[in-house]
Amino acid sequence: MVEKPLAFRFDDARAIRDLAERGKIHVLTNYETTWYPSVHAAGNLVAKDAIGDLRKIVVRDGHRGPREIGCSEEFLAWLTDPHGNGAGALVDFGCYGANLITWLMSGATPLSVTAVTQQIKPDIYAKVDDEATIIVTYPQAQGIIQASWNWPVGRKDMDIYGRHGYLSAPDGTRLRMRKNERSTEEPVTIPGLEAPYNDSFAYFAAVVRGTVEVRERDLSSLTNNMVVVRILDAAIRSAREGRTILLTDESRK
Repeated sequence: MVEKPLAFRFDDARAIRDLAERGKIHVLTNYETTWYPSVHAAGNLVAKDAIGDLRKIVVRDGHRGPREIGCSEEFLAWLTDPHGNGAGALVDFGCYGANLITWLMSGATPLSVTAVTQQIKPDIYAKVDDEATIIVTYPQAQGIIQASWNWPVGRKDMDIYGRHGYLSAPDGTRLRMRKNERSTEEPVTIPGLEAPYNDSFAYFAAVVRGTVEVRERDLSSLTNNMVVVRILDAAIRSAREGRTILLTDESRK
């Protein structure tokens, strides 16, 4: 199990996948949001068609900035290295949205990726972005990923809009739903996650022991995170080149 993301270059992710397949080993990617009860409750409601076909997913992640929240100088040096970490907030927090949107879209690779980045604090983060927005498109839906080292408070939240209703998860334990135009927004009762799906180390141990089977759709799965890296790779290029990256059938393999 590796800490998020799996990689930021698609070529690196493919090399990891090929080695894993050759060695017949599992490769898992860990995200804090994977263990949020609100995330799974929202996913279950989407699967039950509670809000209709998905149309837009907005995921916001980040905090005031790694230096501002007191990250160690050693970690900060790596986090702000464009060669070691690929980008700044785009990779650090953009990966969460890519992971969740891929999961909600049943593992589909987006048709296109467009990213805009900024250096709002160049005096602190001179080499990488501290603000990023990534837009991923699907045949009938759009995902918006807002990754930032400039939020006034730390946040990991998500809004999911369907054809007739929406879900809003402001944090890991709360979820609200409005079913349609005629209804009002109501809180959703969220059950706790059952072991070993409630903890990264418990899940990791269960996979190693063979008591849990990793499904392709799982948030931690290699299949999901290959798509995540594809999105991050394209987003980095999009921001650098100032254009939308179209993911053709060949480039999506």
